[in-house]
Amino acid sequence: MIVYDPFWITLRRSGESTYTLIKNHRISSSTIDKLRNNKPLNTTTINDLCRILNCSVSEIMQYVPSEQDQPL
Repeated sequence: MIVYDPFWITLRRSGESTYTLIKNHRISSSTIDKLRNNKPLNTTTINDLCRILNCSVSEIMQYVPSEQDQPL
């Protein structure tokens, strides 16, 4: 299975950078760290990123099943 990180692809295409997200859009450096390390984000942050990058949710994230997912 090929796993890619759509956030970084979309960020590169947008002309924004982690620097501009922090300085111009007030995205915290801890959020950038979460993005770099595939840590959970809240839906408000996901919404903010979609507005800043002018994209849909599917352009910045994807669901990848994991062995560590809790059983349903």
